[in-house]
Amino acid sequence: MARSPDANRRTALMLGGVAATMAGASFAAVPLYRLFCQVTGYGGTTQRADAAPAAAAARIITVRFDASVSGNGLPWTFMPVERRVQVRVGEERLAFYRATNNAREATTGTATFNVTPFKAGPYFNKIACFCFSEQTLAAGQSIEMPVSFFVDPAILDDPNLADVDTITLSYTFFRVRTNPGAARNAAALTVPSRATN
Repeated sequence: MARSPDANRRTALMLGGVAATMAGASFAAVPLYRLFCQVTGYGGTTQRADAAPAAAAARIITVRFDASVSGNGLPWTFMPVERRVQVRVGEERLAFYRATNNAREATTGTATFNVTPFKAGPYFNKIACFCFSEQTLAAGQSIEMPVSFFVDPAILDDPNLADVDTITLSYTFFRVRTNPGAARNAAALTVPSRATN
């Protein structure tokens, strides 16, 4: 039995709506997943804070710094200035990562991050950092980028974290494709930094 034109039109509209919904969900998946990770600390995602607590606790945790560059063509050397620091729980600390553009032209990168062990993510708070911001370096330019952080004193009340005496903060830089004119004109970083020779 032949379907009426109205039935065919309704079916086409329903299929189009399903396709549009699926496309919208795929675009929303990345920011929603990032939000989920930030709220829960899943996968070693750190938390954000405006300031460190007023007082630091006696417990000391070693924070190690790790750096890598993705294999997607970003011609940078990227490393922590210090490999590790010892911090008291609740104490605000400032660390720097150094990036050098080894190319003969300006290039742009952006960094993602996580901490290990993953269960420490909800307790590692960053006050300021260079992650998820595009950083453009001129040919041969080197800079030092800061990250300000503290370990939340709430970690002291979590028996699951009693065995954690070392937390590793890892950053990975990825290349961002930009138009050449924008790269030439973007000399300033999006976070306070210090140029190095």
